[in-house]
Amino acid sequence: MSLLRRVRKAGGLVVVLALWEAGARAGWYGSTTPPLSDVAVRGWEMASSGELFSNLGVSLLRVLKGLAIGLPLGLVLGLLSGLFRISEDIIDAPVQAVRMLPHLALVPLFIIWFGIGETSKVGLIAAGVVFPLYINVFHGIRGVDERLVESARTCGLGRLGLVRKVVLPGALPQILVGLRLSLGVAWLTLVVVEQSATASGIGFLINQATQFMQMDTVFLVLVLYAVLGVSTDLLVRLIERRALAWRKGLVAR
Repeated sequence: MSLLRRVRKAGGLVVVLALWEAGARAGWYGSTTPPLSDVAVRGWEMASSGELFSNLGVSLLRVLKGLAIGLPLGLVLGLLSGLFRISEDIIDAPVQAVRMLPHLALVPLFIIWFGIGETSKVGLIAAGVVFPLYINVFHGIRGVDERLVESARTCGLGRLGLVRKVVLPGALPQILVGLRLSLGVAWLTLVVVEQSATASGIGFLINQATQFMQMDTVFLVLVLYAVLGVSTDLLVRLIERRALAWRKGLVAR
């Protein structure tokens, strides 16, 4: 990436942060919006005491557990439905029916089923990440050009070879899009599940800070959510650039 592009990419963020600092100092956003510098000082204090990292570790573990359950499930269901007509007939209708339920509205139900402990929180995160990945895996496979498949068959590739060398590489761009969407859903779900019946995690920090009107802590946690979401998205985009280096697509000018 050229230096000019790096400057452009950083420029927008710098402008937003500068407007936050200056606007909060000038009172543009009301008395409850702290300047960025106060949020940074609060972050340093919480990091120094260990409070920030201990709660952040709890939240990260919840997300990782949910992803470890939901992503393989979404991938396997998508592969089965995409590759086999009989699997599609059995799997797709139930998955689509459940997908239509707003999974964040299932919080009370998960609490009733699994209690207020970690199981309900991890389960809800897992349930949220399944469907974006499933949809994109399924449509990625079904979107592979049939002419490529026929050409590979004429070259003597068997079914396993077709899947490994033609279908999966052709579906990979869509699969990675699904992964990005699932990661976004995971962080969104984390925000919700940590808003009730929890005594640890960054959601607990924001709840506690709201009760005592500690707005610098509230904004610190909001920034953390944003950083975590952007970081995982950038990680998938890096994987995408490496895994899809062979693909020649439109280059923006």
